Amino acid sequence: MQGQASEAVVADQQLGWVVRLPPRLRDLALLARWDRPIGTWLLLLPCWWGQALAPIPFDPILAILFAIGAIAMRGAGCTINDLFDRDFDRRVARTRNRPLAAGRLGVAEALAFVVVQCLVGLFVLLQLPPAAVLVGFASVPLIVVYPLMKRVTWWPQAFLGVTFNWGVLVGYTATVGTLDLAALLLYAAGIAWTIGYDTIYAHQDKEDDRLVGVRSSALRLGEATPGWLRGFYGAMLVLLAAAGWFAGKGLGFWLLLPAVAWSLARQLRALDLDDPRDCIRRFRMNRLTGLLVVAALLAGGPWPVGPGAAAVAP
Repeated sequence: MQGQASEAVVADQQLGWVVRLPPRLRDLALLARWDRPIGTWLLLLPCWWGQALAPIPFDPILAILFAIGAIAMRGAGCTINDLFDRDFDRRVARTRNRPLAAGRLGVAEALAFVVVQCLVGLFVLLQLPPAAVLVGFASVPLIVVYPLMKRVTWWPQAFLGVTFNWGVLVGYTATVGTLDLAALLLYAAGIAWTIGYDTIYAHQDKEDDRLVGVRSSALRLGEATPGWLRGFYGAMLVLLAAAGWFAGKGLGFWLLLPAVAWSLARQLRALDLDDPRDCIRRFRMNRLTGLLVVAALLAGGPWPVGPGAAAVAP
């Protein structure tokens, strides 16, 4: 097992700096998807959304803590996913050369790596206020159970949305100390956003998923996907606007909201759901979308002036 070459190409990896690591560390990096930072961004950005929504100036130290936690917990989640899916991954062209599926790493090594990453995440979580710590701990069952959802529902993308956007609740609670309607609306906006972008992502695997018997929104929606994507992204924009309104965001938020809409429309324009390369390219556009949401929320200012001002005032 350990003598197999780590240099083998993984169809969905990006490598970059990861290729310069020693073979064993390289395989751990691939297991945690350090070669594919888009997933970390998509886990981190909702945390920053929660911070930026709050009627308190944005704390860069807290933002850095969230970045460290996102790297650790995204890596832990991917490792757990590969532990559950290693038999499936061997049967899928895009994933069959992942470290566990190819046998370059063993189950014990992967479990130890999960523990290390979770300890890093725990360290970050314990730096937060007590209320945020409790909200953060509530996400642990979601992280563990998510990899199983593709076996029991056509909508694992919805479950991913519930899990990946939990950072909105943690970020807001860490900043304000409680949750309110604005935070819940922003969380719902993130869920709709995730269902959309992960459905695009799932279309690159739809033929393999059909063969191995796992489910996805891509398979469930089929040719009707474009209309549903417009619906998911439209819902995201409406919920985001509602969150900004109830948080009392100012003019800057409303001026930048069309930029968020543009970034979503750009993903759907001439999208080819039968071209895996086009799907992954459109999926990666969501880092810009998430950053534009952060920018819009920050541009709205930390001073509550709208109908939800009393509820969110510190």
